[in-house]
Amino acid sequence: MNRVAVNAEEIPLPPWTDAVYRYALKVLEELGKNNWDLSVLFCNDAYIRSLNARYRRKNEATDVLSFSLGETLDGEGGETRFLPGDIVISLETLRENARYFETPEDEELRRLLIHGILHLNGMDHTTNEITEPMIGLQEKILTDLAGEFILPAKAVP
Repeated sequence: MNRVAVNAEEIPLPPWTDAVYRYALKVLEELGKNNWDLSVLFCNDAYIRSLNARYRRKNEATDVLSFSLGETLDGEGGETRFLPGDIVISLETLRENARYFETPEDEELRRLLIHGILHLNGMDHTTNEITEPMIGLQEKILTDLAGEFILPAKAVP
């Protein structure tokens, strides 16, 4: 059984975090993952900029960062749990990207969650072209889960 923790830093916890939890579980299921303990953190641009500057030496906001941990631990009942790491998403940049790419905010949020999970699964990319294996898989999962939504009718706060 997979578990997902959803939190926020420097912004209120969004009211739709239960839907994030459910969607992330479906992505992990699509990837055939089991016993993962995934962490998702929502924040503003200032917070993600500070992380990006500290860990990637890029003093700019970005949409999503993945911090890989990749450790295992013994859980309750003797099961081995996998701690893949943390996904950090800026809701401000998410909103900007949705406008720029003329895509619904919900779709952009789902794409960023998938993207972060794929990075924590050991995948990487050099461009954002669909020919990149990671980007191709990201878009396939997005299509496969097209009937799933996170946001209510209103946009990201």
